[in-house]
Amino acid sequence: MSISSAMNAGVAGLSANSSRLGTISDNIANASTFGYKRAEAEFETMIVGQGRGLYTAGGVRTSTQRVVTQDGAVVTTSHPLDLAMTGRGMLPVTSLMDVKNGVEPTLLMTRTGSFRPDADGILRTSGGLVLMGWPTAADGTIPLVPRDTPAALRPIVIESNRPVGDPTTRVEIGANLPATETAPTGSGDAVPVQVQYFGNLGTLESLNISFNPEQTNPVGLSNSWLVEVRDSASADAMVSSFRVTFDDTQALGGTIAGVAALTGEPYDAASGTITLDVGGGEIELFVGVPGGATGLKQLAAPFSPSSIIRNGAPAGQLVTVEIDGQGQVNATYDTGFIKTLYRIPVVDVSNPNGLEAIEGQAFKPSRESGSFFLWDAGSGPTGEIAGYSREASTTDIAQELTHLITTQRAYSSNAKIIQTVDEMLQETTNIKR
Repeated sequence: MSISSAMNAGVAGLSANSSRLGTISDNIANASTFGYKRAEAEFETMIVGQGRGLYTAGGVRTSTQRVVTQDGAVVTTSHPLDLAMTGRGMLPVTSLMDVKNGVEPTLLMTRTGSFRPDADGILRTSGGLVLMGWPTAADGTIPLVPRDTPAALRPIVIESNRPVGDPTTRVEIGANLPATETAPTGSGDAVPVQVQYFGNLGTLESLNISFNPEQTNPVGLSNSWLVEVRDSASADAMVSSFRVTFDDTQALGGTIAGVAALTGEPYDAASGTITLDVGGGEIELFVGVPGGATGLKQLAAPFSPSSIIRNGAPAGQLVTVEIDGQGQVNATYDTGFIKTLYRIPVVDVSNPNGLEAIEGQAFKPSRESGSFFLWDAGSGPTGEIAGYSREASTTDIAQELTHLITTQRAYSSNAKIIQTVDEMLQETTNIKR
């Protein structure tokens, strides 16, 4: 009968508003929790029966969800490893338990976190979320990795007490060679230049380069120089020798016309470099491209090295670690050397609101969220990663207090329905025959 359905509807109303009160309580309690996504309860009416006869109340039911797509305000902090997303997407993390147990990490994700190295150097939050990324090669690049699986992701480990060196891999020489020395009346003296570089162990080595003018023309300038390169790490052995010929035309006078390797590796005209096999590795020596404006030149002026540039640094201790907008984990050492250790991708799913929430403001994929994809930060639909930042809670206290008042009134009204039905049923039982 309708009076019984009215009581059932009132009970359903109490249950629905209790559920809504739970979401409001959680939201208010986490108003100051970084990365918290507010929960909300949606009410849906239940239709049991309808027609011209007695009406049967169906009541109400609720469904709750966490509004992950709503972004909180980005709050500036004073630590470089406080991270937040500035757009769509999430940071890939895993649980500390998985890392400690040595099992394959389960992919989790979070919008923000205060990450710090622990005693083992693992970059994690106080709640046990470990930040993950792709390890980079020596030159800071990442190999080809799968983007639809976390198989290539690794927990980020910062080895703060391990010194790191940066061997020299490239040397660039810019200098003017005196054109008059290639004339028969020139002195014929070699022009020595020493270029220091850093070896694989952080030792300081040197390339001893000798520019020898070739006075091959009986009259006029030969515009030709024989260059010999010796390496101190190879017992001062000659690692390369080549002939440089300079242009003497009106349009390109003084620039390189051609380079012919005599010993060692060949000259690459496209890049203007010669590879030197020095003790412990290889170094690219840039001398200039034919007709180029940089590198070696030959003009009727005294010898002058305009620039000598090398990369690399001696062994140094870690000073700080920062993460840029593209997710590169950059370590800075006391020698000024900056090395990219990892690349952090950004996780994106089709339906963020379908993610399953777990403790610590983290989420994991579910059937409702759809499959995930690992993007480079700032590319595709995802935003960049912001250091020195945290994402604030999405709770609006004023809105939640308003919802609290309306929920309280609705709960009281449903309780009143039950009380009224009880009184009506009591009247029914009091009817005397």
